[in-house]
Amino acid sequence: MKSKKLLLGSILSVSILATSANAADQKLIDAVEQPSAAEIIKKDFLKPAQKYTMPKGCLSGDKDSIARGEFIFHNLNGKKAKGTPPKGLAKFITKGDKKKPKQYGNCVACHNIEGAKGAGNIGPDLTNYKKFFIDAKTRTHAYVYQKIADPRIDNENTHMTVNLTSGLFTEQEICDITAYIISEKK
Repeated sequence: MKSKKLLLGSILSVSILATSANAADQKLIDAVEQPSAAEIIKKDFLKPAQKYTMPKGCLSGDKDSIARGEFIFHNLNGKKAKGTPPKGLAKFITKGDKKKPKQYGNCVACHNIEGAKGAGNIGPDLTNYKKFFIDAKTRTHAYVYQKIADPRIDNENTHMTVNLTSGLFTEQEICDITAYIISEKK
């Protein structure tokens, strides 16, 4: 009988402790911010595909612009960027009080182009793009600009990075990449 009372008392004590632990745990859980997954997912969604107009003066044949485009095309981010960035680019950017590596295009991960050192077999081959598309008048500079800015405008299922709509690149950086792609390469 004594052991039954002891066992019953132990079970009651554990039950009371568990109840208070659960109440304490719940208070702790309630005190911690619990973000809404639905709200986070909404923020992650891209805006709808957007049609862009290439800015006036975007493609001037400027060697600095082409050099910036080439640097962006062949590098992923400033921390691992090869070489010194050309005039107008930096390996790191300051946001608020923090210094972060500048995110570049790493286009060579999917596209082949003259001098490319990357996988380059996922997206279209851009080798001799000027000769095959621009000079042949089958594509325009504006087409290339749009494809880089937001490729979803004519292919909603694209796997290409949405660069201007997402804010990854500025209009000028898109101009620079476009200038590089359509430039004559040696």
